[in-house]
Amino acid sequence: MTIFSRLAPHILAVFSSVIFLDSLRFKFTDHPNTQEIFTRLNDWAAGLGVEGLFAHTGLFSQYVIGAAEMLAASLLLLGIVPALRRLQGLGALLGLAIMSGAVSFHLFTPLGTDPNNDGGLLFVMAVCVWVSCLIILTWRRKHILAVLCDMKNAVFAR
Repeated sequence: MTIFSRLAPHILAVFSSVIFLDSLRFKFTDHPNTQEIFTRLNDWAAGLGVEGLFAHTGLFSQYVIGAAEMLAASLLLLGIVPALRRLQGLGALLGLAIMSGAVSFHLFTPLGTDPNNDGGLLFVMAVCVWVSCLIILTWRRKHILAVLCDMKNAVFAR
């Protein structure tokens, strides 16, 4: 195994974690940019009959998404430790799910790709984290399959 193939997943994990952790200061402090994004999403959801979905106490509130991002970042970083390598794949799987939602909402709702008038940086970072998590997931697929098998065996033990 080359040094690149050993370090690349960890570099991508640190990159993704930095993005996730940096966003928490906006989500957990109720920053005006975060309020604008989640208000637009909640207004859009209200038009579909699910008002409150993105509100402060909603299923997909900024606090719920922030907590999921914190968990994903933690798993990605803990997976750098050799004994905890399996966690990196789980963090990538969670990160991919979170960013799939983020990218989709940017593309397919009135939110758009530039909700903060930052030239689309928020959207670009979501795509970069999505790609990073997908690459980590590919690298750690055997670890993820092992975890899923262990979970299956624990649930369906004879």
